[in-house]
Amino acid sequence: MKLAGAQPELTRMTLPTENPATLDMIWGARAIGALINRNPRVTFALLETNQIPGAKKIGGRWCVSLHKLRETFGLTEAA
Repeated sequence: MKLAGAQPELTRMTLPTENPATLDMIWGARAIGALINRNPRVTFALLETNQIPGAKKIGGRWCVSLHKLRETFGLTEAA
């Protein structure tokens, strides 16, 4: 059962006319944390103290390029 207003675990935004590898964005502390293997609370603290390079707060939500996360944390394409 899905709760009303519940956010998907991993949300990506890609503009169809651009190269998806350069614009693939991860939105929300929970989704970012899932990729770097940290819980949302720890991830939020890392975001608030600018310890995740490239992360920005837009419209009240944290986002970061998947490419930047891979580069920073050494994630593989399968992540």
